[in-house]
Amino acid sequence: MGRPGHSATLTAMAWPEDSLSEGEIIVTEFRQHWKLLIVPIAWFVLALIVIGLIEWVLPDGDAWDWVQWILTFAVIGAAIWFVVRPIVSWLTTRYVLTNERLITRRGLLAKSGIEIPLENITNVNFSQTAIERMLGAGDLLVESAGTTGQSEFKNIPRPDNFAALLYKVREERSLSMQSGTVVQAPDADPTEQLQRLKQLHDDGILTDEEYEAKRQKLVDEI
Repeated sequence: MGRPGHSATLTAMAWPEDSLSEGEIIVTEFRQHWKLLIVPIAWFVLALIVIGLIEWVLPDGDAWDWVQWILTFAVIGAAIWFVVRPIVSWLTTRYVLTNERLITRRGLLAKSGIEIPLENITNVNFSQTAIERMLGAGDLLVESAGTTGQSEFKNIPRPDNFAALLYKVREERSLSMQSGTVVQAPDADPTEQLQRLKQLHDDGILTDEEYEAKRQKLVDEI
């Protein structure tokens, strides 16, 4: 998964370009931190162990076969709730930062989301426990003017890097609005894009694979 400052611009499931406004470009996009998968994976391993114990402990025989099936289905049902549900939630929660707004999308069938215009953001704070700092995870609190108020982004990758990036993009947005200019993606200088991409990579925002894939895409477009 991408680190905010990391899984951005490129993932297997890229953000649909038709959802962007004219001149809007994606700075970075990512999912929540992979540490959220540790507990579901642990539950999956435990479910396999329990199913194995059920077949090993219970004696053979028609009467016990029903007991084995009932217990096995009970374990599978629990696994769906404790394993599949959080993994689907992780896969379908996306954060996208563009040069105009900060977007949150959640849900597979029933979707929900938040969009915060960058010019409305007044303050950004991040927090990390000692363990989260070692894992490169943490929480981000974004304060904004208007009806949005405070928006909390929990368990995101590299919250310190993302907070710095968000401040930078917000400042660029403010300057462009003050000067009356708009960044147009199609007209952007490929050399400047490559330089910015290199900077994101150097800052740890993009992984080596993401950087190389995006760099090659830009080179092909030149």
